[in-house]
Formats: sequence, structure tokens, C-alpha cells
Amino acid sequence: MRKLLLTLALAAVAAPVMAQDPMPASYKGVQLAALKEQRRLLLSFADSMPEMKYRDKATPIQRSFAEQVQHAAGSAAMIAGGFTRAAQAKWSFADTAAANGTMAGLKAYVNSAYDFAEAQLAAQTGAERAQKVSLFGSPEMPRWQVWDEINIHTLWTAGQVVANFRMNGMAPPHFGFF
Repeated sequence: MRKLLLTLALAAVAAPVMAQDPMPASYKGVQLAALKEQRRLLLSFADSMPEMKYRDKATPIQRSFAEQVQHAAGSAAMIAGGFTRAAQAKWSFADTAAANGTMAGLKAYVNSAYDFAEAQLAAQTGAERAQKVSLFGSPEMPRWQVWDEINIHTLWTAGQVVANFRMNGMAPPHFGFF
């Protein structure tokens, strides 16, 4: 009986600890650094491509250069708002036409998206990080992992943008992780 009571007491103490953020607190800093690198990379794309090439497509079925950058940044904000917190938050950008056609507009779009995403990460609690969520029908994952999925998506999309630089005989901007 004593052993049973001790086991129950330990289980009662361990349950709240197990429900907390399973990742070390420092990993949130790693995820913030990844968001900052995504922003830097997308802004360097916007700075490096001449505006007159913003609407060019590497292939007819691909998004244009500006649309690809918008997709990467906008997806980061949309996913951060919809899947990383217990209460959903919406991000929007008023002038998508400017974002699609001007360097200043595209950079404002990227900065707005990443300001929003970084604020969502900063506000995400340990309890929220531990909660499970299904990202677009995927198997459930903890909400902290959604940030890693955003990073993968952004870098994959950024890789698609490299074709726009190559077709114009340009080297893409430096990728910061190497």
C-alpha cells in the first residue's frame, strides 16, 4: 500500500512537469534566430533582384520572383498566427500590389510578416509549446515544432527563388548558415 501511495504521489507531481514545454527554453532562441535568418535572406533577395525582374518567372507555371518571396514570408506569418498559439491570430498586409511590384513594397511585406511571426514566438508560452496541433492535416506535432516546419518551408521556397537569379545570370545572395 505504501508503494502504491508513493507511486501515485510521484505521478501527481510529474504530470504538470510533463505537460510543460518539452524543449529546453534555449531552443526558443534557436527558433528566433532561424526566423531572423529567414527575414535576412528574403530581404537580401528583394535587395538583389532588379525591380524590373520582380514579375519574371523561371518557368511558366512557377510563381514570379516577388510572388515566391511573398509566399515564403506570408506563409511564415499565416502559419505562425494559425498554429503556434492556443488562440489564433490573423496577419494581413494592406498593399500586396506594391509588394508584388516594388522593392520597397516587397521589403515592407517581408518585414511585416516577420515582425508578426517573431511576436507570436515571443508570446508563445511553455504550455502552448507542448500542445499538439495538426498542421494542414499532418500527423499531430507539438506547437514548438511548427516553427521548425516554417523554417523548412521558407528555406525550400527560397531555394526555388534561386532559379530566378540564375536565369538572369546572377548569383543568389549569400546564404547565412554556411
